[in-house]
Amino acid sequence: MRILTRYILREVTAHALIGAGIFTFVLFTRDLGRILELVVRASAPLPSVAEIFFFTVPVALTYTLPMSVLLGILIGLSRLAADSEITAMRASGMGVWSFLRALSIFVVAAWLLAIFNGLYIAPRAQAALGHLEDRLKGSQVSFEIQPRVFYEGFPRKVLYVQDVKSAQGAAVWKGLFMADLSDASNPKITLAREGIVVSEGQDRLHLHLIDGSEHETDPKDVSHYNISTFQQTDIPLDLPSTENKPDDSLPADVMSTSALWQKASRVDPVSARWYLIAFHKRLALPTACLVLALVGIPLGLSSKKSGKSGGFVLTILLVFTYYVISLIGVSLARQGRVTPWFGAWLADIIFFAFAVFLLSRAEKRPFELASFRAFRKRDPSGAHLPSPRVRRENAFERASTRRRVFSASFPTLIDDYVLRDFFVYLGLILSTFLVLVIVFTLFELLGDILRNQVPATVVAEYLLNVAPYLLYNVAPLVMLLAVLVTFGLMQRSNEITAIKATGTSIYRIVLPVVMAAAVLAVGLFFADQFYLPRTNQRQEALHNQIKGKPPQTYLRPDRSWIFGQNNDIYYYQFFDPDRDQFGNLTVFQLDPATFSITRRIHAERAHWAENLNRWIYEQGWQRSLRGAAIAPNGYHTFDVSTFPELKETPSYFKKEVKQYTEMNYEELRRYIRDLQQSGFDVVRLRVQLHKKLSYPLITLIMAVLAIPFSLSTGKKGAITGVAVAVGIAVFYTVVSRLFEAMGNLSQLPPALAAWSPDLIFVLVGGYLILKVPT
Repeated sequence: MRILTRYILREVTAHALIGAGIFTFVLFTRDLGRILELVVRASAPLPSVAEIFFFTVPVALTYTLPMSVLLGILIGLSRLAADSEITAMRASGMGVWSFLRALSIFVVAAWLLAIFNGLYIAPRAQAALGHLEDRLKGSQVSFEIQPRVFYEGFPRKVLYVQDVKSAQGAAVWKGLFMADLSDASNPKITLAREGIVVSEGQDRLHLHLIDGSEHETDPKDVSHYNISTFQQTDIPLDLPSTENKPDDSLPADVMSTSALWQKASRVDPVSARWYLIAFHKRLALPTACLVLALVGIPLGLSSKKSGKSGGFVLTILLVFTYYVISLIGVSLARQGRVTPWFGAWLADIIFFAFAVFLLSRAEKRPFELASFRAFRKRDPSGAHLPSPRVRRENAFERASTRRRVFSASFPTLIDDYVLRDFFVYLGLILSTFLVLVIVFTLFELLGDILRNQVPATVVAEYLLNVAPYLLYNVAPLVMLLAVLVTFGLMQRSNEITAIKATGTSIYRIVLPVVMAAAVLAVGLFFADQFYLPRTNQRQEALHNQIKGKPPQTYLRPDRSWIFGQNNDIYYYQFFDPDRDQFGNLTVFQLDPATFSITRRIHAERAHWAENLNRWIYEQGWQRSLRGAAIAPNGYHTFDVSTFPELKETPSYFKKEVKQYTEMNYEELRRYIRDLQQSGFDVVRLRVQLHKKLSYPLITLIMAVLAIPFSLSTGKKGAITGVAVAVGIAVFYTVVSRLFEAMGNLSQLPPALAAWSPDLIFVLVGGYLILKVPT
């Protein structure tokens, strides 16, 4: 019995460790890019970057440990059942309860680890991560400023920067325009040739301006205009504070478990409900290790034919169901419809009841997964379908018929076999990534969803729009894992050796997968051209709505700040797109060489005259400026006036300014050309333009690179294969981010910065695949 127990535990534990590694890495990839960006920008010291890494992992383990337990049990037992080892063990006298006792060592150990992580490690890591991010918040907010985009993240201020440069622990802004909107109808304008921004505590930035001026009009008498110039000056920028956020949700994640329980007894009933939910969640989520294991054991013992793939699919379905029920329970508890403990434990209660049902039937009449497919044994008329042997013969007959129709040598039966396994594993891995990220995203946004009363339709629309972006970003990693698993398993089961014994070259064996990877790479390119720009724009707007943030200026059809075609900045408080009318419109005309205001125009109203093909300005004034001086006789009022040099048509104010993720290749190329004609720095955008071509191609390169690794690690086990896949993925991400940062800083030509990762990996992959014995 001890030998069998060790054998079962070894099989289950190995697959659980693989699952923990994959699941944790998938969630960690969401923050990997941000961490690497801190490194290449030198905006955070390396010890702080390492701290971010270690503080992020325990939070991910809160969700991945229960999933790993279920994956280990289902895949491990499914593999034993598929090889008839379960049948042999049960014939020797082992019942379901014997398997339960044998696996209890593994399950209880995982549960204790999850409890310790959920109650002590994860809250401390979350608190430490919060403090660290507060320390780094100032320096990181400065890097959120995108060149040539109006930024409204600072309280009562709008910022426009022509270009952004990186510096050690700081950011350098070139060509700065800042409007103080304390009085929205009469903004105070600050311009500077250059600004250096550094962090000054958790809630403030220190902005050092060089060679600039401040412009202010008297709201009581607009004829009075004040200009003050400076060679150097310092301005504090307050960061968005959290003091307006509810005190009943955010602190709960970072408080210790004992403090959480004590806090719930000292606050009002509404706030106490939030703290109690957080307390019970810290117990309920780790307990998922127990209830999911109780469900997985009878299901794993009954999957006699599905093998590992069946256990993998079942894991995804059960995990997704568990976390959806958990989200529903927490949502109901936060709304006060159920008690906090019941809402937090709802998923555990339901799955425990399901486990009791499965275990009660396990000895009398085992639950067969194949029963779901029983209806396929009869046709609609009730007649029996042909026997399995006849069906196999018919399948071979159809296959041979197909080969006679397609007289070419491709595809063959071996190609069908390889592609079938490849697409199965590709779909499984892809669905795993998607389910993991969506579930984790929902848990992160749940507090904002309930606090801001976001409708379920908005949340569903956000998930539908963010899913394509997530899949696009993980496509190379998914391809890498799928190829490693496909050929690794074929190599381990000696299928590669058997095929090579027939005289078939290894290059011919991998050809269908390489061609499939090429088709998927082309599909990624076309998705980025025709589909992703629209979904990226929509998901960003929905994310801001869920978070309760004001939409960014460049995402608002009613935005009030627009940069014109000829170095003009338009600011208005009202725009009627149907009638083409403005209300309270101000135009700042800038000198591109000195980035100073040359003329300022203000009108109470403006409307488009189709017969004149220009704007008619009413009830306003204009003032001409000469750098830091007011031009003599430069102030004029008007009842009605036109300015032919302001050539923007109504359609210009109706179109949305987009980021590179919201444009396809041709749109981005035209956008770069327009900005370049206006004298703007477009180096960053040129890098992204080339990446729109180079990034989809890396999916094909990853497939080629994975082939030699899969053939060499196939005999060493799945853990080695996963470690190789994770190592390659991390190395690619580091290389890609490094070259991109060098291109953004003009240390490399944009084309070389975008294509260098592809060139490096294609050379390595080509060399390794040529060294493979054929």
